[in-house]
Formats: sequence, structure tokens, C-alpha cells
Amino acid sequence: MYTSLKEECYEANMQLPKLGLVLFTFGNVSAVDREKGVFAIKPSGVPYEKLQPNDIVICDYDAQVVEGSMRPSSDTKTHALLYKTWDTIGGISHTHSTYAVAWAQAGLDIPIFGTTHADHTHQDIPCAPVLTDAMIEGDYEHETGHQIFNCFAEKGLVNSEMEMVLLQNHGPFTWGKTAEKAVYNSAVLEELAKMAYLTLQINPNTPRIKDTLRMKHYERKHGKNAYYGQGC
Repeated sequence: MYTSLKEECYEANMQLPKLGLVLFTFGNVSAVDREKGVFAIKPSGVPYEKLQPNDIVICDYDAQVVEGSMRPSSDTKTHALLYKTWDTIGGISHTHSTYAVAWAQAGLDIPIFGTTHADHTHQDIPCAPVLTDAMIEGDYEHETGHQIFNCFAEKGLVNSEMEMVLLQNHGPFTWGKTAEKAVYNSAVLEELAKMAYLTLQINPNTPRIKDTLRMKHYERKHGKNAYYGQGC
């Protein structure tokens, strides 16, 4: 019943080690089927080299298992809440990639220094504050989703314009219209995190990109008059 959804999720997950975004079992990707009201996600703790399409677990938006013999990812409740609240996203990726995690551990937003960053989003990549003790000791993974929403609300961010976030002391979550796009955004986030780190090593006083150049690069890809690429 969910064969194609499992295949989509499996293929997206297998891109994480290929792109150097995970070690061992340090990550997961999910893919949603909006018509059926379910999403597919990697099973918890299964090494990528052993993962098979049939291992993928199907859950509903309350993080309850619908189909699958394995326990789903420990981050399933975070994915479920994001899907339930943001009904335009089609896939979610979570990694512990090195540079993105370094910024998360530092508790800092990734500043927008250049056009590579502006090609993907026109703002600093946010780092949501560490969860409160009550959130951590309560329904931790569910509260992780709420912390992402809190961060976006406080900073006035829109999930269609900013498809990535850091969680302080934890790591990155990204999303997109498909699971493939969510993984793409994970790779982009890691590269932007690396570039920003190196920039500050070369010149700790580097200013952010000027506004006209920032918006030019963003709008030529994402604006109503976008002209990058070949169109539909």
C-alpha cells in the first residue's frame, strides 16, 4: 500500500551518507503522503549499509505507527509535528553534519555573507535556543518541534522562505516540497555553515552581504520574476 512512499523515503535517506552528511546512524529523512495522511521515516538505529526499503516505517501525524515491524526514528515526533503544522512541506531531513552542528553547539545563527547563501535564503539561518528543562524532561521530541515554531515566530520567519534551522546543542533540521529537496537543503546548509566558518577565520570582522546584492540573488531564483534555470 505504501511501496512508492517507502521507496522515496529510502532513496532520500541513502543520499545522506553519499553526501557525507551522516556517520553511522546520525540522521534520518522522512517523506509525506498528504492524500493518505501518513509519512515514511527511517527506522531507529539501523545502519545505512543495512537499510532496505521494506524497513521504512509508516506513521500518522500523531507519530503512531501505521505500518512497519521496526521502531521508527527517535525523532519521529518532531517530524510528525512539523508535518501536522506546516501542511505545505513534503519531506524532512535531520543530520548531525559537522559544520552545521558546530554552529548549533555554539548557539549562533549562520550569518549571510555571500551570494551562495542568498541564492537559497535571504536571511541568516536561525539557531533556535536550547529547550527548557521542562521541555527536555517532558515530551522531548514533540517539544523540539515546538521550539522550531517558537524560533520562527520570534524571528518572523516563513517556512517556505527559510527551509532550514539549527537547534542549539543539537543540530540541523531541513525540509522542502519533497524528501529529495529536504536532503538537498541539508547539503546546502552544511556547505553554508562551512563557508561562514571559514569566512570568519579569514576575517572575523566580515560584514554581511549588502542588501541589494542579497535580494538580487534571492529573487532571481525565488521571486515572482525569477529567471534562474530553464523554467517548467
